[in-house]
Order: sequence, then structure tokens, then C-alpha cells
Amino acid sequence: MARVLVVGGGIAGTAAALALRKAGQEVAVYEAHPDCAEDLGAFLTLAGNGLRALAQIDASEAVTAVGFPLTSMRVVDATGAEAAHVPLGEAADPLLRYRCLRRGELNAALQAEAVRRGVTIVHGARLAAVEPGTGTSGGPGGSGSPGGSDALGGSDVRGAVTARFADGSTATGDLLLGADGLNSTVRRLTAPAARPRYAGQRVFYGSTADAPVSDVDETACVTMTRGSAAAFGHMTSPEGETFWFARVSADEPLTADEIAHAGPGHWRDLLVPLLRTDPTAAAGIVAATKAPVLVTNATEIPNGTPWRFGRTLLIGDAAHAASPATGQGASMALEDAVILAKCLRDVPDLASALARYEALRRPRVEHNTTVSGNISRGVHTPGPRPSGGRPPARPGDDELIGQLEWSTRL
Repeated sequence: MARVLVVGGGIAGTAAALALRKAGQEVAVYEAHPDCAEDLGAFLTLAGNGLRALAQIDASEAVTAVGFPLTSMRVVDATGAEAAHVPLGEAADPLLRYRCLRRGELNAALQAEAVRRGVTIVHGARLAAVEPGTGTSGGPGGSGSPGGSDALGGSDVRGAVTARFADGSTATGDLLLGADGLNSTVRRLTAPAARPRYAGQRVFYGSTADAPVSDVDETACVTMTRGSAAAFGHMTSPEGETFWFARVSADEPLTADEIAHAGPGHWRDLLVPLLRTDPTAAAGIVAATKAPVLVTNATEIPNGTPWRFGRTLLIGDAAHAASPATGQGASMALEDAVILAKCLRDVPDLASALARYEALRRPRVEHNTTVSGNISRGVHTPGPRPSGGRPPARPGDDELIGQLEWSTRL
């Protein structure tokens, strides 16, 4: 049995802990936030591939207890006319239906399930340093008998990796996972030259229980509006709360100071005039939003950024964050969790297991980064198109079911 240290208790880190636990590894999660409610107001959608990954680690029930399903997608043009209305993903399978959830509720559900299965989660553990070499853990959840030869669970302490936290505690294990998101401390400490870059859009998120009533049945439906000034999407829960996002192109990203000091109604008041240039539902939905609107810059990690540094590995957004245009960030992180756990389970030594993981994941996630970034920048994604005009499939789509299936070997 190996000891794996997971830095970051968000979606990627907690799902990895669940998968590693199922694969028979010893795992502890170290989260900088004092609780699990990070970004409670923001929401996300999980796609069928992400839900398939959750099913393989027996976490479907925990996640489907929150949020609501989405079974179809409407596409509306700038005139308000419906251009398409199609099934969304694998809508016929309740376990694989797209799902809209608050990020904080998803984090809480995954963390509660991890704790129920015996995973240690240490909150308030802010990483200060990562170092290879000897040592035992003096912090909560740490191991007093670190492993470390190339075979996971080996006894050569010289191969261990140690995490040092701001409060002076340490934890030592066979492998450290950097699952700490876009602004990863693990990545900064191990690859300081690798930095996120702006992808050409500002992204706004909000929700309201007072959206104008639509004359179209939007039950379990996400409506995408191709507006003249913004790309806009919205979906309404069974309780009548409408969640929405807007992606607005801009040459420069917002500064941290602009985001931090905007008044409570600033972003709403900025968006409504932009959206009113089109006769769609978008402006009315945003105007009805009383809660503060959240804003972020569409940001990505450049393809080719290193993921592996000895016994340290980046996963999820820390490794391959993409613009949110394809809505695949969380689902890709869930795929990472399952396939990494299977590689560590099935491949006999650590170096080979991590190389196998990277060979399986990099083509798929970097294709997503490219496509999503091109959408945000308004750039055509090159590549051959098969008959019928459909875009090329992401690498690994056909193989993904087999890779995720827990009973198969990698």
C-alpha cells in the first residue's frame, strides 16, 4: 500500500482520494481553506463523461443528491429564434445525465463521501514547500513510516516526498498530488516558469429566483444564446432558480483590483446594456439578478506544461486548466482521478505508472484546452472533419469507457 498526499480538497483532489482509496492506497487530503464551502455561489455543469467517472468510484449517489439534471440543449440565435433543440449527452441514463450544481455543494458532497470512507481531510493546511528526501510526518493525518522506492509502497525513505505547511506541520508519502487548481501552489513550487494565461474572455456567473417566465418549456434544459455581444447560457432548477453565465470577449483581462473592488451591482449593470442589444431572454434574466454577480477571466494552462516532478504530479486544473467554453473542466478532473488510480493500481512501479497516466491523459485534455481556448478567442479549430460536417472527436472518446471501467486494466 502506498501513501499518497493530495494537496487540494476541491473536485480533482477529493475525487482522486476516493479513487485511490478504492484502489487500495492510503491517502490524505490537505486543503488550504478552513472548510469545504469554496466558491459557494458559483455553479458548474458535469457532463456525461464526468458522471461516468463518478460512477466508477461509487460516488454517483452522493453527487446526484445535489443539483438537478439537464437532458436537452436549446440553441438560440441573436434574434431570439431557436436554431436547435437536441438531447444532451446520454440523457436516457439517469447516472450519466448532465447535471447543474453549485461548486460548494459538489465539494461538500465529495468530501463527505471521502470522510465516510475513511479518508483523512485536513482543513486549513496551506502548503509552503515541497521537498524530496527523508523525514516523517509531524502534522495531522501524516504518516510516521513513509514509503518511497520506485515501487509504490516500497521502504526506501530516500524516495519519499514531503509537504511542509505554513503552520510548521509536515506530511511525508510516496507520491504528492497537486490538485490545487488554476493558481496551484504545487505548480509554482515545482515549475515556477509554468504560468496560466488569459484566453480572451471575461466570464460572469449569477443566479436568480425572479427570472421572467419563458413561454418555452425549459424543464431540464440548458439554453445557449449566441448573442451579438456575448455568449449566454441559462438553466432553471425544478425549484425555479435560474443559473446563468455570460462570456464576453475582451482584449485584456480584468485585474485583481478591478474584481475585488467592484460594487455589488457593478457587473450586472455592465452586462444588461450589452445583452439588450439582442431581443433574447438574456438581459431580463441578468436584470432580475439581485445577488452579486461573480466574474473571472477565462484562463488556461498552456499545452506542454510539465506535470511530473519526481514524486510530485499535477492533476485537474493545476495541470490542464482550460477556458470554460466547453464546460469540461470538472469532468476532465474526474476522469483524471479514476485513470490515475487505475494506473497506480495496475502498473508495477511509480515512474512507469505516472508515465502511463500522462500518455493516456495529455492528448485528450490538451485537445480540450485547444478547442475551448479557440472558442473563447473566436478562432476556428483546425482539423479534418468526417462526413456529415461533425467536428473531430476528442482523442480518447472511443477509448474512454474502457479506460474508466474499474474492472479493466490499463
